[in-house]
Order: sequence, then C-alpha cells, then structure tokens
Amino acid sequence: MVLAPRRGTMWRRRHPWRTRSGGISTARATSRGSSPSRTPWRTRPPRPPQSSEVNSEPAGTFAVGNEAPSSSSDVAPAATGGGKLPGVTQHMVIDTASDVPWVQCAPCPKPQCHPQTDATYDPSKSGTYAPFPCSSPICRQLGPYANGCTGAGNTGQCQYRVQYPDGSATSGTYISDVLTITPTPAGTVSSFRFGCSHALQRPELFSNTTAGIMSLGRGAQSLSSQTKGTYGNVFSYCVPPTASQRGFFTLGVPRIAASRYVLTPMLKSKMAPSMYLVRLQAITVAGQRVAVPPMVFAPGAVMDSRTVITRLQPTAYRALRDAFRAQMSAYRVAPPKGQLDTCYDFTGIRTLRLPKISLVFDSRSNGGAAVELDSSGVLFNSCLAFASTGGGDGSTGIIGYVQQRTIEVLFNVGGSAVGFRRGAC
Repeated sequence: MVLAPRRGTMWRRRHPWRTRSGGISTARATSRGSSPSRTPWRTRPPRPPQSSEVNSEPAGTFAVGNEAPSSSSDVAPAATGGGKLPGVTQHMVIDTASDVPWVQCAPCPKPQCHPQTDATYDPSKSGTYAPFPCSSPICRQLGPYANGCTGAGNTGQCQYRVQYPDGSATSGTYISDVLTITPTPAGTVSSFRFGCSHALQRPELFSNTTAGIMSLGRGAQSLSSQTKGTYGNVFSYCVPPTASQRGFFTLGVPRIAASRYVLTPMLKSKMAPSMYLVRLQAITVAGQRVAVPPMVFAPGAVMDSRTVITRLQPTAYRALRDAFRAQMSAYRVAPPKGQLDTCYDFTGIRTLRLPKISLVFDSRSNGGAAVELDSSGVLFNSCLAFASTGGGDGSTGIIGYVQQRTIEVLFNVGGSAVGFRRGAC
C-alpha cells in the first residue's frame, strides 16, 4: 500500500482538508494565552446544514495501493507535483481518539460494507501487500483489537475488530503495505500496519464519501505512533468553518513560530489510554467567566476530531447555556433538536450578534490558556453547539470538532502538550 498525503495540496470536497508534511524537530514550544474579547461577533445567520456537512467528519486524502488505477481520476497527485503516485485515491476520516487505521478492502460486499465514492482498495493487486500470521508479534500486539484467526497453522491470517462508542464497528484482516508520506525515497514506511475491512457494523453511520479511518491515537497501531521515528510523534490539523472551505493535516512540527500557539498540558487517562486529554479551567461568555466550581473540570476532556459537538460536565454545561441564553435574549427561541436544547429561529435575521465564547485550558503559566472560538464553532444547526455529557460531574468531557473550527490543533505527544492557533484555516 502507498499512503501519500498531498503536501501543500488543498481540497474543497469530502471534507476540505489539505494534507502536508512538517518538519522532524521535537523541540517544545511555549506560549501565553490571549485575553478573551467582549466584542460580539457580527455574522450571518447559519443556513440549514446540508446532509453532507452534518454527517461528514474531518478527512484527508491518501493514495492506497501500488496497483495501476483504472482511471485517471483515481490517481493521486505526487506529493510535490511532477507525476502521479500509483494507487487509488482514498478519503479517510482523521480520528484522534482511536488506534487502528483501516480502509474498506475488496471483497467488501453490501450490506456488510457501506457504498463509497472512492475506488475500493484491492490488496490482491498490490505487490507489496502482506497479511500477518496469527503467531506474529504484530498480531499479538493488537491486544483488545485482536479478533481471532482465519485458516490454521502457518497459513492463518491475523484478524482485527474495532468497536466505536456509537455502536459501529469494523472487522477484517490485519495487513501491512508500503506507506509513502513524502516523495520516495524519503518518508517511506515499508510495512505500514492497518486494517483491511471486509465488514462493518452499522455501516449507515459511515459517510459514503470516505473509505476508512486514519487513526491518530496513542496506541502503537496509529499513524502517528508508526511514524514517530520520522516525525517525532507530532501532528496537527485545522478543521475549516464550512465544507466548501479549506483545512489541513500535518505530520511533524509545523513551520510556524512557537509563540503563535497557546499551550496546555496533555494528560493521560488509565481508563482511556489511547486518548489525548486536556483540562479546562474556565469558560467565558462575552468576556465574563461563567460560575463553575474548578473541581467540575477535574476529570478532563478528550480532544476528539470525530465527535461533532463538545460535551461538558452537567454543571459546566448549565452555566454556559444560561449565560449564552442571556446574551441571545433578542432572538426567537426554537424547539430543541435532539440533544441540542438551546435553539433559535433566525428567520428574517440578516446579521447575528453572537457573544464570544472562550475555553480556558490549564496552563503551566498563571491565567490559563484562553482559546477564543470562531463564530463557526458556536452554533450547529441554529443551536448552541454544546451539550451535557449525560453523566455526573465526575464524567469526562469531550472537545468536538465544531469547536475546533479554524483553529490549528497541535498534538506534541513527546512534549506532552496540546497547542491551539486561531485563524489557521
């Protein structure tokens, strides 16, 4: 398999990310938080979301396999231009909260697999594809993702299965193939390990515009862990404000001044060892801190690029919701939409005045690391884009990708830090 992110290339469809390679340095950066502003945003009322925008997730474009593509549209451009990479184009969801990368592989019959607009990766047509024997150390390393064996003796092939919190799952053969991130010979991993998915549970939960998931969790199977010898276990991404605009995904240290990032410590959890946790200190609405006891935020929050909206501990959510409602009293209230209980009818409104919201994270310096959300990160489907975790105040929160819009989120795993840079895309 050849998996080649396009360096410096931009997309406008199937979530509009550009994928690029960064440097190799693992130097830690430091930055001070910025003060939240009280000036409200002036913005247009949000349009009703299109189904592709609501159901899509941040995704990157990769070239999979070394087979000759059947059509020119299936060929991925070489990372720096000047030719084509072999293999078919695959759009894969970027997931910071899972470990095992996978793509749908032939044979992948319906209804066990979801329809996809990309050509399906066929390992039998790749000269560098190899399955793992069930007796191999790599197969044993799968741990909770191991799913038995096909065949017997030395011919048995390692099987995997990944279950997601929403009830969906993927299963198939665990294989390896070539991974190319930068032009050959640089940036090539000869045995990139990933799942060759032949069956999905609840396939309707996966978008037809994506072919699989590119996992970036802490586990040994993720893309970031497999390439840490080259890129220092550092990566970042920026989710664009709408599906028609541009974002990016970067492996390695970005070529941006360290002082432009607001930093917060990266935490670990024994209950969720694969995930990246951060801790909130406070939330501000229109420049004023909402009244939340500090201990409410003690369990931390998961940085999750696949979860849509942010979930807060119940006490924190109610305080944020009440402060937001007070600032939005001039607008007509609309009925709740599912778990979104603070919704508005903006019919006839030409310009909105949204209160600015900042998430204040823990910081090694005094005052906290304040990250002001973009206006596109406040509302979702004309509702406040936050909800309660559904558990008690001892539950772990989630920072969803709507709140991450236009912000470059930097994961420096070796440096145990998460960075934020506003206005990056």
